[in-house]
Amino acid sequence: TQLDRVLELARQVDVDFLAQTALYARRKGFMKDMPALLCAVLATRDLDRLAEIFPQVIDNGKMLRNFVQILRSGVTGRKSLGSAPKRLVRQWLERANKRQLVNASIGNDPSLADVVKMVHPRPADAARQAFYAWLVGKPYDTAALPESLRAFEAWKLSKQGEVPDVPFQMLTALDLGEKEWSAIAEKASWQTTRMNLNTFARHGVFRDEAMVKRLAARLADPDQVRRAKVFPYQLLVAFLNADQSVPEKLREALQDAMETSIGNVPEIDGKVVICPDVSGSMQMAVTGYRKGATSRVRCIDVAALVAAAFLRKNREARVLPFEVNVVDIQLNPRDSVMTNATKLAKIGGGGTNCSAPLAKLNAEKATADLMVFVSDNESWADPRVNRGTAMMVEWEKLKVRNPNARLVCIDLVPNTTAQAPDRKDILNIGGFSDTVFDLIAAFAAGADGSDHWIREIERQPLNQHMKLA
Repeated sequence: TQLDRVLELARQVDVDFLAQTALYARRKGFMKDMPALLCAVLATRDLDRLAEIFPQVIDNGKMLRNFVQILRSGVTGRKSLGSAPKRLVRQWLERANKRQLVNASIGNDPSLADVVKMVHPRPADAARQAFYAWLVGKPYDTAALPESLRAFEAWKLSKQGEVPDVPFQMLTALDLGEKEWSAIAEKASWQTTRMNLNTFARHGVFRDEAMVKRLAARLADPDQVRRAKVFPYQLLVAFLNADQSVPEKLREALQDAMETSIGNVPEIDGKVVICPDVSGSMQMAVTGYRKGATSRVRCIDVAALVAAAFLRKNREARVLPFEVNVVDIQLNPRDSVMTNATKLAKIGGGGTNCSAPLAKLNAEKATADLMVFVSDNESWADPRVNRGTAMMVEWEKLKVRNPNARLVCIDLVPNTTAQAPDRKDILNIGGFSDTVFDLIAAFAAGADGSDHWIREIERQPLNQHMKLA
């Protein structure tokens, strides 16, 4: 399995590189499970390095619960936390502020209450003592609770007055009517609004036209979009997940937000060619199959988003969708990102031949300064020849016409093979987040593609080795 492969590789690297990989995965890759897993591995190999990186990697309640769950699962070789990891968890609880603790109380397997029962933190004051008691279901001093929790407990009884400032999930767990749901929607943050359009629709919030207008204005507001630091991918998810009960005005607001969010898509000097894979295998969910949690966003949706976003910011860019052959399609760079992405995602079908776009350019004797492929790399229609993959053969032909050309291959699924190996002019990117656009910009500006990821990971700072745990 992928987990077995990660654990095998983790055993093969030194503890410093393991710690740096955990730091990079969390701070740069914005990953959740992988950095928590690497910290759990580090707990079995070097407690000093774990103590050093723990506050930087385990930076919120969700990450804390991930770490505890993985460690206690036994996959890293131990099923108990042990004294040093327990101490690190206690320190996290002691250093967290009231807001962080209330936010951390959301979620299960384990819940924060389970974690508290495992590590037995000592409350520093009456407020922390009341919070822990409230969390684990013991009698508590209401007056000592954080103000937001006092308001929440009062609101639970009356459902009157201002909606308390607590995590959205705490409110939605209650038995609420349309009036209460409308009050929650009125006060919701930008991100909470984006993530809960179907929930609001299901509870009748959108029957109020004035409310729909206010929420649409919130979603489309460029300043709020920038403050929320929303990524194009997150907006694509919201757009695709919005069901038919979500008013069109709100769907249009998501498209407006998308136009604001593509600010980090680079404008590239020279000729840009974007090659989204539209073959049959790209119909799979981008997260893979996960029982009860399979994403509705397919690989082809992400490939289409990358192509459409690049075209929006690089109006002269050429888009060459491919399966066995290049698919002829006309895209208007003035159309919205969502419009063009939807148009591309509707193609779908056929085998995968990653060399097809390059072969087309070579047949036309065309040139390119930057080519970006977005694929799952399942190129069964692209047989290997003596000099490597057919894609590499075609790439070398193009390089004769433009020796400075650069190639980016975004592999949306965790393959261990590549159609084009890393080297100075070739960069492979595994998986997708919106930081991909920054990586492409740096590479197009001259960054070296060979051993790129190792160099990035090794840039993560570590202290000179010392006893900390």
